[in-house]
Amino acid sequence: MNPTPIPNSPLEDKWDEFKNHCRLVSPANRGKYTVLVIGTGLAGASAAATLGELGYKVLVFCLQDTPRRAHSIAAQGGINAAKNYQNDGDSVWRLFYDTIKGGDFRAREANVYRLAQVSTQIIDHCVAQGVPFAREYGGLLANRSFGGAQVSRTFYARGQTGQQLLLGAYGALMRQVQRGTVQLFPQREFYDLVIVDGRAQGIIVRHLITGELERYGGQAVILASGGYGNIYYLSTNAKSANASAVWRCHKRGAWLANPSFVQIHPTCIPVSGTGQSKLTLMSESLRNDGRIWVSKIPGDTRDPQDIPPAERDYFLERLYPSFGNLVPRDIASRAVKNVCDQGYGVGRSVYLDFQERLAHNRPEIERKYGNLFTMYERITGENPYETPMRIYPAVHYVMGGLWVDYGLMSTIPGLFVLGEANFSDHGANRLGASALMQGLADGYFIIPYTLGNYLAGIKPQEIDVFREEFQQAIQQTHDRIATLLSGSGSQTPREFHRQLGTILWDQVGMSRSETGLKDALQKINNLQQAFWRDVRVTGVAQGLNQALEYAGRVADYLELASVLTLDALARRESCGAHFREEYQTPEGEPLRDDEQFAHVALWQWREGEAPVRSEEPLNYQTVQPSVRNYR
Repeated sequence: MNPTPIPNSPLEDKWDEFKNHCRLVSPANRGKYTVLVIGTGLAGASAAATLGELGYKVLVFCLQDTPRRAHSIAAQGGINAAKNYQNDGDSVWRLFYDTIKGGDFRAREANVYRLAQVSTQIIDHCVAQGVPFAREYGGLLANRSFGGAQVSRTFYARGQTGQQLLLGAYGALMRQVQRGTVQLFPQREFYDLVIVDGRAQGIIVRHLITGELERYGGQAVILASGGYGNIYYLSTNAKSANASAVWRCHKRGAWLANPSFVQIHPTCIPVSGTGQSKLTLMSESLRNDGRIWVSKIPGDTRDPQDIPPAERDYFLERLYPSFGNLVPRDIASRAVKNVCDQGYGVGRSVYLDFQERLAHNRPEIERKYGNLFTMYERITGENPYETPMRIYPAVHYVMGGLWVDYGLMSTIPGLFVLGEANFSDHGANRLGASALMQGLADGYFIIPYTLGNYLAGIKPQEIDVFREEFQQAIQQTHDRIATLLSGSGSQTPREFHRQLGTILWDQVGMSRSETGLKDALQKINNLQQAFWRDVRVTGVAQGLNQALEYAGRVADYLELASVLTLDALARRESCGAHFREEYQTPEGEPLRDDEQFAHVALWQWREGEAPVRSEEPLNYQTVQPSVRNYR
């Protein structure tokens, strides 16, 4: 590893200390450097736009036909920032502490504090771009509360915050495309990372329409391709979201960190049938005004309107009176699962009820959540203005990802990883409205400094994309595609993906045990062997072939699933979203082990051998880990 050291100064001064002493690339020289950016979500689009504005030559690649279709557009509830507009006691320190506590003290202090610092700049930047944040009657920006906080720090644009922020980043990106500093390459799938002289200096991509393999070189690669939640098959992620870019960089030498830290979101529309291919998130912001409850009578089949308040169990308010319905996602999800397991749910769901607030001020509810209510009705056929929503947890986000240092660089020099693709800021559980904050912080305000610090030590010579390393990568990609297309078995890639998702959800999901994890490892190994023996991939390498795309992603999921499960098995504690049944308090709360597991788990790929696990200690100098109590 070649880590960017964390400055040896007080916590609140570390980022300024880094910026004051990092190496710089002069404006006259920036155009001599080529930077390759993978992904055009909030992290990728903001990074490409900012680097283009600075004068670097940027090549940006995305799966979709336009950057506007990146999955960041689906984020609903809001973005956190420590502006304290509500004058309710918020501060950079409090956002830092809420985030590190919400992650169950499994994240680096320095990275999380920097995120809280930078958050205040993001809002001003986005307002200047024209992002239409909600405003109070007098014109000031509005805020609402999110889980794991007792202040209102979440800025929002109804239930479309991700869409509006992405349009702001997209506008900034396309301005640079028009200026000529950024070249956009849509409908490209990342296939491989090219390492030359020990540094990331190129990529291999496949044009999804023509099938042609293309090679590009640069002095640095920025990976902003999102997380791997779709490994569970059913998740709230767009179906095009996948793990392949992260996983293929891992196989080239980038270490994977905490892969088992997978967030389950408590407020999702429940599964409705066996043919379903994805799930739909209902924003956490709904828990500001909606109350979550079940009947006190097991198996109650009455209409919710016929169940009087005295016979309702508002279980989150009962269990966690200090935070109520706004407890963090991991805690809410487990509570929902527990009441359903005990037979009190509405099948596999609970009620999210707005009747009290609607009776008090319906126009306000329509203004804040109208588009979310409409989406829910279109999907379920039920009108939430008249009857409570039904919700159940679903896979939503991953805190694990490629390991990065303080400068967001992976263990491969020159490969930087931004947004959900890295592990750095959320620990074992992400607080709501922090994903958008991290993506924009990484792209707009952190990578311009840390990338410049790296490039200042690199000569800007032209990269020869026909040298041996590129030729080998192209050949290996050809071979991989040929192997996938040779599959003429009886099952489609989707059938294998569905089986994998069932294994992971049942045994490596909200609740995990040593017996279940060992059984899952064996099942995943058997499924991986069956995949290569019995998969059927139709079509040819040339031209559009979505079966080939999907098969490659499922092959990557199967390999990643083994490491994810090994990581869960090795972490013999419960923390955040990782709940081991053997490690819980008498009240059923997670039982953390700071003596043995106050570290980041790092996994190194070894071809044909078991992966190697190592550790990065988490040394808390400013805060002391404590029992995470939301009661």
